Amino acid sequence: MSSVAGSLWKPQFQPLEAPVSALEAPRVSGDRPALLILTAESQCRPALLILTAESQWRPALLILTAESQCRPALLILTAESQWRPALLILTAEMSVTIMRLVWKSLDKMCFRKRSTIPFLGVLITCLLFLNLYMEDGYMLEAGKRPLRETSMHPSNSERYVHTFRDLTNFSGTINVTYQYLTIGLSSVKRKRGNYLMETIKSIFDQSSYEELKEIVVVVHLADFDLAWCENLVQDISRKFAHHIIAGRLLVIHAPEEYYPSLVGLKRNYNDPDDRVRFRSKQNVDYAFLLNFCTNLSDFYMMLEDDVRCSRNFLTSLKKVVTSREGSYWVMLEFSKLGYIGKLYHSRDLPRLAHFLLMFYQEMPCDWLLIHFRDLLAQKDVIRFKPSLFQHMGHYSSYKGAENKLKDDDFEEDSIDIPDNPPASLYTSINVFENYDTTKAYSSVDEYFWGKPPSTGDFFVIVFNKSTKISKIKIVTGTEDRQNDILHHGALEVGEKLVGTKRGRQCSSYITLGEFKYGNIVVQDVDHKIAFDIECVRIVVTASQKEWLIIRTISLWTTQPLSQWYTEGPYRLD
Repeated sequence: MSSVAGSLWKPQFQPLEAPVSALEAPRVSGDRPALLILTAESQCRPALLILTAESQWRPALLILTAESQCRPALLILTAESQWRPALLILTAEMSVTIMRLVWKSLDKMCFRKRSTIPFLGVLITCLLFLNLYMEDGYMLEAGKRPLRETSMHPSNSERYVHTFRDLTNFSGTINVTYQYLTIGLSSVKRKRGNYLMETIKSIFDQSSYEELKEIVVVVHLADFDLAWCENLVQDISRKFAHHIIAGRLLVIHAPEEYYPSLVGLKRNYNDPDDRVRFRSKQNVDYAFLLNFCTNLSDFYMMLEDDVRCSRNFLTSLKKVVTSREGSYWVMLEFSKLGYIGKLYHSRDLPRLAHFLLMFYQEMPCDWLLIHFRDLLAQKDVIRFKPSLFQHMGHYSSYKGAENKLKDDDFEEDSIDIPDNPPASLYTSINVFENYDTTKAYSSVDEYFWGKPPSTGDFFVIVFNKSTKISKIKIVTGTEDRQNDILHHGALEVGEKLVGTKRGRQCSSYITLGEFKYGNIVVQDVDHKIAFDIECVRIVVTASQKEWLIIRTISLWTTQPLSQWYTEGPYRLD
């Protein structure tokens, strides 16, 4: 991967010429490649390769080719070894070498008898079968393996082996300080409009000086038109020189020869050929970008190249991330559009990169991201409002088609984003179908819906850890069902948790206010309440004939970010 904007004195774009890697990730200690290939060019030629039970590195695929000068005299896989490669490939020449070793061992052990002939016959047959099997180009069917293995195995074609070898090459070193957040952008030449410069400018302009110290922006110029790339690199180098010098901005490019074939692709969903090629290449573009960003930061944010950011978006993002510590998540969403505002743990990027590359021709990238999230056991969308990013482009990168999509949840100043801390939720109201309590507390565009409540019914939120709350906002009813509001109710906060048949409950409550027209907003809660809050409760003060919709419950905390700790995601009881 070429990194071209890192040297300001000669900001030229140069494609990678040496066949080292299509995508180099910065080196970190403890690299464990999923694929080990020893070729004729390999400088590493061990005489002894031992993988024991204590070995932390366990490659999924070990290939020793006929041309490999690296032919370990001894490969030991002990009985206790937990690593058992899914595929060990030995070519005919390597087979002969192993046969000689076995024969010498048998000779020394005085077992060179007739009984060994059948054994050697079986061994020769197996080795020849493996050799013929690989020469015909057959591979294990990746789609049938578990996700934890699919991210480590190549697919059916030789080009995948080449690309995956490059993806797992960790020899690259770049001069970038490890940060909190990497923001990744992939950009291609558009027929109408170009918004990349505005997007980069928005990222830096909407961040404070302290926030800039914690981010690095990586721009992947993914177009095969090198002249366009060179011109854009010159523009970026001129306009963002100080960010390049500070190590906050990197520009990379994967040469065309490292891409898998983009002709003869599957025409899924009846898409025209050019549409299939566009979205398939886009998947590979993102795969290269993700893999490069693996070791740059704790978290990775996916953006498009035509986005406007809200002010101090990093502070809002950090607040949300910290509030969910201890809770399992794969992807957090800070926009409801496309690939915009999708946050990942950097540790998941290698798997996601392999996933996109493996299924690059199957479906669009945003659909693959959903499948990846589901496969890693995050079934629900975790999206936060207001959105931190807004789509600003008027024309699509595909054929320059008009695109006026806007995120109506976006706010320019979204520092006031709620950060509902993880909690358990309980209610005595009869729940209608699957409109459960969690939907009022989460950020999805759904809600809690219950049958007509009676006096004394409650909806309670029990935090995993007591906290200070500065603001509470609760909205009931919807535009379509304006009567399904809480007509008579009160908002309370409590402390002193005790165990009950229905789980943990607070034994002491203080009333903050009454609902008016189905809504309530209470400011400066931490100034009105002397204790750390353990429960928030909605109490029905009069029976009603109408059903009840609780659309959103939004909480703002004031607890120091470093003190957050939770035992897991909120649950429904």
